[in-house]
Amino acid sequence: MIRGLYTAASGMQAQEHRMDALANNLANVDLNGYKRDTSVSKAFPEMMIRRFNDNGVFRLPIGSVDSAPIVGKLGTGVEYNESFTVFEQGSLKETNNPFDLALDGEGFFAVETNDGERYTRNGNFILGKEGLLLTKDGYPVMGENGPIQIKLNNFTIDQLGRVWQNGDLSENPQRLVSMDENDWANTELVDTVKVVDFARVRHLRKQGNSFWASTDISGDAKIIEQNRPRVYQGFLEASNVNSVREMVNMIEVNRAYEANQKVISTHDNLLDRLINNAARF
Repeated sequence: MIRGLYTAASGMQAQEHRMDALANNLANVDLNGYKRDTSVSKAFPEMMIRRFNDNGVFRLPIGSVDSAPIVGKLGTGVEYNESFTVFEQGSLKETNNPFDLALDGEGFFAVETNDGERYTRNGNFILGKEGLLLTKDGYPVMGENGPIQIKLNNFTIDQLGRVWQNGDLSENPQRLVSMDENDWANTELVDTVKVVDFARVRHLRKQGNSFWASTDISGDAKIIEQNRPRVYQGFLEASNVNSVREMVNMIEVNRAYEANQKVISTHDNLLDRLINNAARF
């Protein structure tokens, strides 16, 4: 009977971890580039139930017959395994802000912070006083040749992530496709936005402010050379959190938690009756 208390308690703890992940997802549903977390649990090893005082041998007048005394299996509860990030693509929303960038596909923008290079999917950038492309926190966005520095406000970033500087492009970015030789003579390729990926992206570590940090398991960041994700200027990637689905999951967690509470309450009442009533006899 005590086993039932531990089994129900382990179920309550597992639901607490699920609730933490769901609550964090709902709190960041409007954060650009946010990726939802999910909690995973695993079952404890199952126990084999066998009959007492039974060695599995039946005696007959003409010999004996072997019969397994195993009745079946008994679950012993659940334990929290891990929480990990689901890197599904979020929807793209148009902002018409030339400093906003969005990635359509796998990969991350590289940002130089005080703690070293960090990675983000939040392309809500601004232009700093020195012409540097910065995050909202003031960290420079990295190009393949260093921090991206724009000499003028009239710049365009194409879908390959190349940063072009030309006065005519600011008014009509589509001219990049149909420019003639004279136009190209006045166009400067500033840099290419540094877009990186990892061997095991699931093992990146969240660090707040929409940043991820690499780990020993995820591997080091590598610039994507082939099959690069498309870079969209004037767009932002929304979070991949479905608020309706998260609310439904939260209701499910609450009901599972309450069911385990009732199991503990029932076991407590049975133990009380066993000790205070049955023990008298």
